[in-house]
Amino acid sequence: MTQRLLGMLGLFGLLIGLAGCSEPPYSNIDNKQLKTLLAQGAPLYDIRRPEEWRQTGVVAGSRKLTYVDAGGRPNPEFLPRIGTEVAKDAPIVLICRTGSRSRSLARELTDLGYTRVYNVRNGITRWIRDDNPVVRN
Repeated sequence: MTQRLLGMLGLFGLLIGLAGCSEPPYSNIDNKQLKTLLAQGAPLYDIRRPEEWRQTGVVAGSRKLTYVDAGGRPNPEFLPRIGTEVAKDAPIVLICRTGSRSRSLARELTDLGYTRVYNVRNGITRWIRDDNPVVRN
């Protein structure tokens, strides 16, 4: 291979790598930012399953709405309910156990046109680890 071709391949690899590092179309937030959004009245959706809510409790004021079942199958009621409860230009905050499911859902919602989606980084586990209160019901 010529030097020029090797250089082009290296540049191509760099561009591919940078594309994978782009900012997500939603905002990842920490517990401090979550508290600020809650104080502003943004709805917080806890998207875990009922057994998870019972196990750890939830952040006060959370709207409990399961996103996927234990087998990873989407809850067919989820998107229709979100569509009736949250305008596409209104804030919506998502929390799960560790931030993984909520991150996936955040991307899905932005793909559907929601413009102010917030994912609680590290989920309820970090909320609890940081000694924040939960409620059980």
